[in-house]
Amino acid sequence: MPSLFDAIDLGAIHAPNRILMAPLTRARADRRAVPTPLMVDYYRQRASAGLIISEATGISRSGLGWPYAPGLWSDEQVEAWKPVTEAVHQAGGRIVAQLWHMGRQGHSSVFEAQPVSSSATATRGEAHTYDGKQPFETARPLTLDEIPALLDDYANATHNALAAGFDGVQIHAANGYLIDQFLRDGANYRDDAYGGAPENRIRLLREVTERVASVAGAGRTAVRLSPNGDSQGVDDSDPAAVFLPAVTALSEIGIGFLELREPGPDGTFGRTDVPKLSPRIREVFAGPLVLNSDYDSAEKAQAALDSGVADAISFGRPFIANPDLPERLRTGAALATSEMRTWYSQGPEGYVDYPALETEAA
Repeated sequence: MPSLFDAIDLGAIHAPNRILMAPLTRARADRRAVPTPLMVDYYRQRASAGLIISEATGISRSGLGWPYAPGLWSDEQVEAWKPVTEAVHQAGGRIVAQLWHMGRQGHSSVFEAQPVSSSATATRGEAHTYDGKQPFETARPLTLDEIPALLDDYANATHNALAAGFDGVQIHAANGYLIDQFLRDGANYRDDAYGGAPENRIRLLREVTERVASVAGAGRTAVRLSPNGDSQGVDDSDPAAVFLPAVTALSEIGIGFLELREPGPDGTFGRTDVPKLSPRIREVFAGPLVLNSDYDSAEKAQAALDSGVADAISFGRPFIANPDLPERLRTGAALATSEMRTWYSQGPEGYVDYPALETEAA
């Protein structure tokens, strides 16, 4: 069985180890969704990951509803991402951009428009906005004649990601965001070609992936799914019935890798006390399979590789406080713990001031 520290080809991207950095929203862009110089240092510090998956990045103004998150729809954003990708590459790393449309999870005060979704539904709880937390709004259903423009937005963001120097892209189809809202029957009540039977509910995911792959190449296209349990109010009555054909379609497209977020009972986004689908997904997906969530040690991650289900592991929160996480896992060094109060703040504290091992030793 491979080690965490063995190289792997993730489609067209050669990763020197199997310790990936999972996408982590950190809210350090400006109000125009333009990356800031602070982000250059943050990503450079973590370039020893086998591959960095960027924080979720908006494909359009109407798809980005998280305050101070970055985007990839304008020339200004492209130019601001270039120093980030260059810094990662100069440090020997690789980085892909995660493409994000939030759907109903955003708020009109950030979107500057009513949120859209598969159906007229609302998320429980409150949304993050520039004016503090506000109740989620009821989304309007995305119309059939709006879907071509949505696909154009994904294609444009992909083109911009490559122009900005990213090594590829990952489509965010997990965690209850727009594509997930189409996939699962707990949020999708449509009766047209994008609703009802599983083959209809996976249609948007397939069309987005095909369009993105037509720009980036299938080997530089990845997808993230969250196939088990409730994610921010989005759930399914029979997850296997929709996710297995969805993954089969992704395998046929030939994407570079598939990442699964499968948290346990204490997961961040809701109820996850249901059987994990990753063993069955492993049977139908031909490419590299990356598992994510609840991995906080080399032993736990290596066990997933040894099981034959995972080809690599993506670590999220451990990378926040441990910029040199691969070296810490290799040497068995203690892992630092991040401070939650600085996860989404806008300054350097809790962002670029966590020391690497050699700094600690000095």
